[in-house]
Amino acid sequence: MGVPMVLGAAYLAGAIPFSNIAARRTRGVDLREVGTGTVSGTSLYKVAGFVPLAVAGVFEVAKGAVGPVVAGDRPLLAAIAGGVAVIGHDWSPFLRGAGGRGVAPTLGALLVNAWPGAVLVLVCMLLGWAAKQTGLGTFVGMVALVPVLGVLSGGSGAIAGVAVVVPMFVKRIVGNSRPIESRGPTYMTRLVFDRDALQQT
Repeated sequence: MGVPMVLGAAYLAGAIPFSNIAARRTRGVDLREVGTGTVSGTSLYKVAGFVPLAVAGVFEVAKGAVGPVVAGDRPLLAAIAGGVAVIGHDWSPFLRGAGGRGVAPTLGALLVNAWPGAVLVLVCMLLGWAAKQTGLGTFVGMVALVPVLGVLSGGSGAIAGVAVVVPMFVKRIVGNSRPIESRGPTYMTRLVFDRDALQQT
């Protein structure tokens, strides 16, 4: 499969908002309309509970692996595909530019490209959850990801880490993109600074 098709598949898979679909199906709630407007597993858990989170979470992780799997034996392309999946998740065209923070598709991409990175991020998340500071735990995992992968998996691992960490950091800085209805039949989007997201780090 050619490069454009690999990246296109990664982006489209990453953009599918499984958490929002689960929230709508189970509770009739659009996650963009609650809390900080982040379409994430945390938001889904708050409105729908554990079972919808578990089901949607499997798909959210799996979609991050689609591009790297399709890339096959092309490490650089697989790394970029993982990052593209995170971009699709964070700024989904199906949600008019809104999305999550990219943790789940990052895990999926890393499971294919550099599995020690997925273990690192997951452990940091669990430790953060145990301390009731999930955002902080995730942030620590993000910061440590690239240097740890550089040591454990070499240059290819570090590149795989950079590819997913960059869009995750950008999302934390700029916050979420919410739909804004214009006077005409179309919609526009804008990026707003999400202070809540920074406070959770």
